[in-house]
Amino acid sequence: MEPKLPPGPRLPATLQGLAFTASRRAVMRRRSRRYGRVYSGQLPLFGPVVFVNDPVLIKQVFMTSTDLVGNIQPNLGRVLGPGSFFSLEGDEHKRQRKLLVPPFHGRRMKDYEEIIAEEADREMATWPADRPFPTLPSMMRITLNIILRAVFGAEGAEFEALRKLIPPMVELGSKIALVGKLPLPLGRFDPWRRFSRYRQEFDEIVGKLIADTLADPHLDERKDVLSLMLLARYDDGEPMSQSDILDQLTTLLAAGHETTATTLAWAVERLRRHPAALARMADPDYRQAAIIEVQRVRPVIDLTGRRVKTDYLQLGEWVIPRGHSLLIGIGAVHEDDGVFPDAGSFRPERFLDAPPDTYEWIPFGGGTRRCIGAAFATMEMNVVLRRMVQTFELVTTDEPGEHWHNRGVAYAPAKGGIAVVRRRPSESTEGIEDAPLSA
Repeated sequence: MEPKLPPGPRLPATLQGLAFTASRRAVMRRRSRRYGRVYSGQLPLFGPVVFVNDPVLIKQVFMTSTDLVGNIQPNLGRVLGPGSFFSLEGDEHKRQRKLLVPPFHGRRMKDYEEIIAEEADREMATWPADRPFPTLPSMMRITLNIILRAVFGAEGAEFEALRKLIPPMVELGSKIALVGKLPLPLGRFDPWRRFSRYRQEFDEIVGKLIADTLADPHLDERKDVLSLMLLARYDDGEPMSQSDILDQLTTLLAAGHETTATTLAWAVERLRRHPAALARMADPDYRQAAIIEVQRVRPVIDLTGRRVKTDYLQLGEWVIPRGHSLLIGIGAVHEDDGVFPDAGSFRPERFLDAPPDTYEWIPFGGGTRRCIGAAFATMEMNVVLRRMVQTFELVTTDEPGEHWHNRGVAYAPAKGGIAVVRRRPSESTEGIEDAPLSA
């Protein structure tokens, strides 16, 4: 079979890479306009790539056997560890996913809802009235405390140490994840060396927590994620290794809280500029639709991908050779008027009557590699926003929307999701309903 690649720019890989690094959203938008929903390119680290922004072909990619397509390389596994979901492939990925899905689905979700509400209330009690402030740092604290409590079940010295360690560790990891090891020796200025020190400290703290948890005589009665991981067994009866547990905990704590917090900051930014939508946030169905719409118009992660493992992959009319990366443009699909009519408008009501198609709305990725914490994150955002509108009046604004700020892997509102709030009288919150558990 002869390769048949879609059209794309002829520029050298280095120039394409520089442009992509400087402003990947703008580059992808320009190339989509010029070449259509599928086009080729060359990028450092990834090599030859095919950008796929067509929902029909995205469905094909997500449904293709893992024998034919594997995880994109490089990926976040290079900073999260070889036992992270991002690093695992094939049967081993499936094996660990089966073991770790239960803590984030079904009845377990109810156990976390009270934690989420408590942490939201505790942080929001510090919000100033009638003056602008960025919500992103606040949302980061909320989501970090939530995931720490959900994972470890209680507070303590180690909890406080992780609360201080994880933010700089996540920030640095997000910046270096898509950057190769630098060719020049930088000594103590080497960001990879600094990240390694963070990770060593993380492993020491969590190693002690694992030992303490294993020594708990009531381990089998606990409901925190760490306990469930320690008690879980593969089909052959074997437990997870400590190194795999450490890598998966790094993934849950680092990758989980930042993306959720950033989406919440975007929600504040969007709702302040859409008073009609804000006025309906007391309705749980509308609130859920608004969360979906925020993730559509302001996806925090704008790309997901796969790598061709077979000699040739037939993708629609194209024939993609082994070693090519398939980069799926989450933002490109979400802003396509042919997929979402009037895509540039913020209209939560578009999702009131039916959920979005899972190959058109893809903020959590898709297929066998869809984010394992998607249901937890959605419920978390719903509860936090519910508590926000119960507690405060969010003051609207006619200022232009905040620009997109590249934090490395994720995109955040450039000013941090500025809010102005006024506390509601307690009697004014009675009509604001609780989030449904299925959120």
